[in-house]
Amino acid sequence: MTFALIDNGSLEPAAHLRLRRAAAAIAERAGLPVHALSWKHSDRIPAAALAGQPAWTLAPWIRAQLAQREHEFVFVPFFSSVQGAIGSALRRDLKSLQHEAYDFDFRFAAGLAARHALAPIVASRVRETLAAQKLLRPAVIVVDHGGPSASSAALRDRVTGKVRSLLGTEVSAVSAASLEGADHVHSRPLLADLLATPGFNDGDVVVAPLFFAPGRHAGPAGDIAEICRAATARCHVTGLIGDHPNVVEVLAGALRDALARTVPTEAGGYVS
Repeated sequence: MTFALIDNGSLEPAAHLRLRRAAAAIAERAGLPVHALSWKHSDRIPAAALAGQPAWTLAPWIRAQLAQREHEFVFVPFFSSVQGAIGSALRRDLKSLQHEAYDFDFRFAAGLAARHALAPIVASRVRETLAAQKLLRPAVIVVDHGGPSASSAALRDRVTGKVRSLLGTEVSAVSAASLEGADHVHSRPLLADLLATPGFNDGDVVVAPLFFAPGRHAGPAGDIAEICRAATARCHVTGLIGDHPNVVEVLAGALRDALARTVPTEAGGYVS
């Protein structure tokens, strides 16, 4: 059985290096070897930017593992939930590989959302920002990528509600937004639009991205930071989810549980 921590993938070297660090930390805590794997994109990062070790993406990695007679895979999601858009697309790609007559089985360990860890991590990131910036009851925006997946938007809204409950009177308001996807009702309001509405268009606003690693959207050079710089409010962007100290512990526990089959996996066990 082969184990991999898998993310969406990015062209940003820092994102893949963060994935590798997390995989190594999870491996240490779980007592199992864990590969760092991206669904796509990351194999285009120059190896020189990754300490000379090129990144693997899903299909080539699966084929390479099969060539070494590995046929059972457990994937640990380095994204919010395998029930969302990324997880659904990953399962489709894995099933397509199976249909190519490759003989293998796979399953996913539970993600942060299924382990009820996502909202506490977001609330923790907000509190870090409140303390660091000495903010008094600012408004908070929990922002995801947005797009066609209604289930991803529903997860964002559930997390936002739990964050609102956890923070209570520490903040003045907590609202959800998406970075893009205005054509889809469930993605509205967009972050830029919410930052132009009363209650969020002046004073201090904490923006909490539901993103695991820096890249085109998150991080100091991403779209979220650009939108915040253009806002009339004083925006304070929290740290990202992926390097929060609780993530490794939660995902290591999810991997151990998936291996022992002591709890149902998010993807429903082995897929054939």
